[in-house]
Amino acid sequence: MAVDYLVIVVYLAGMLAMGWWGMRRARSKSEFLVAGRRLGPTMYSGTMAAIVLGGASTIGGVGLGYQYGLSGAWMVFTIGLGLLALSVFFSARIARLKVYTVSEMLDLRYGGGRAGIISGVVMWAYTLMLAVTSTIAYATIFDVLFDLNRTLAIVLGGSIVVAYSTLGGMWSITLTDMVQFVVKTVGVLLLLLPIAVVKAGGFAEMKAQLPTEYFDPLGIGGETIFTYVLIYTFGMLIGQDIWQRVFTARSDRTAKWGGTVAGTYCLAYALAGAVIGTAAKVLYPKLGSADDAFATIVKDELPVGVRGLVLAAALAAVMSTSSGALIACATVANNDIWSRLRGLGRTEAAEDRDEVKGNRAFILLMGLAVIATAIAIDNVVEALTVAYNLLVGGLLVPILGGLVWRRGTVHGALASVVVGGVAVIVLMATRGILANEPVYYGLLASLAAYLVVSLATPATEAAVLAAWRERLAGRSPERPSEPVPASQ
Repeated sequence: MAVDYLVIVVYLAGMLAMGWWGMRRARSKSEFLVAGRRLGPTMYSGTMAAIVLGGASTIGGVGLGYQYGLSGAWMVFTIGLGLLALSVFFSARIARLKVYTVSEMLDLRYGGGRAGIISGVVMWAYTLMLAVTSTIAYATIFDVLFDLNRTLAIVLGGSIVVAYSTLGGMWSITLTDMVQFVVKTVGVLLLLLPIAVVKAGGFAEMKAQLPTEYFDPLGIGGETIFTYVLIYTFGMLIGQDIWQRVFTARSDRTAKWGGTVAGTYCLAYALAGAVIGTAAKVLYPKLGSADDAFATIVKDELPVGVRGLVLAAALAAVMSTSSGALIACATVANNDIWSRLRGLGRTEAAEDRDEVKGNRAFILLMGLAVIATAIAIDNVVEALTVAYNLLVGGLLVPILGGLVWRRGTVHGALASVVVGGVAVIVLMATRGILANEPVYYGLLASLAAYLVVSLATPATEAAVLAAWRERLAGRSPERPSEPVPASQ
């Protein structure tokens, strides 16, 4: 294991070094939060794929393959479909808005700033829990590596992510995500996938050893697939962590085509995870937990050195999602909640402050909160389900409605957030957190409230819509704090 330990230590040291290097580039708010809005297609595609394919997509995806066979790919597959839909239909318009958060988009579209703080609180809760659940995954990986106890593993992994994210903001996260993307590609797709299939005797032997439903594309169940689409595909369309990556693109073309490449990569990654899990079922038919499949096959079947690289790939998957969620959480907390509560909003007083220092402080603060919450929380699946239910049930309709329906109003948006959010909370309390009904009926209630209230209230002012159209067309000038992107 000494060689494996060396691989991991070098990898972690490299992450910190890139954080230090990124600090030298993050000299303005735009550089710190959205990498100066100047990522080209290669870096954009790699970092976008890295953030959406986290520990759940890697360890959880293999676990679903172990439990259900090839149909276990559907969870990660729907993530890829969501990224493709975002990239093809919405990313160009989102990139042209030149904002920092989803809530700022709602303010621009509906006017008045009234939708911003409520949506900001919902988005903050979502990004916080996403960062927490990613951070908890360190416990699994470091337990395999160093036999550390849960708390120490969370503190160690979380501290590294908080350190490089605080130092260089989005530049550090972008650089580390590119390395993580390469490590995941080599470790999971090029090494673990073929080795697992060979060790299991090849596809013919896998088919001979396992029930036929393991090779049924719909074996996981139609209702489960539909729920995945609602939660993950739609969640990809509106999450702050995803939008903040869209804001880093140097052009709307980069956002569209770079995101399409990343989404396609996600589809391949989904199938790879399911195949690895299916191979693990042949090799270890009686594991205590499906989520142990990834760690077990890595420990028992891979040679020294390769094992370290594949474990680094798992660590990379967790760190990329965790760092992306962390900077999203801090951005929302600072820009959408704290600034509004202090009465700063988008005033010149806010623009003149040392905003890099302020955002760096919020990343550190949110990072400490994430580590503390990860140590305290028990059921991460329920916590993440609550976050996604609130996100989709409360924010999907007003966000997509604002992008595609001219008649939507600020009153309709507020009603949609409140009614959808309350419906989700009540149904989770009565039907159970893991039930499907909360997101189903919460989304329908949110849509009904948006349509009815928007049609019953005065249309959005013409001046607000005119300014919105100028932003969507990319004709609004950059604010002074956001330098015009330089070509790469």
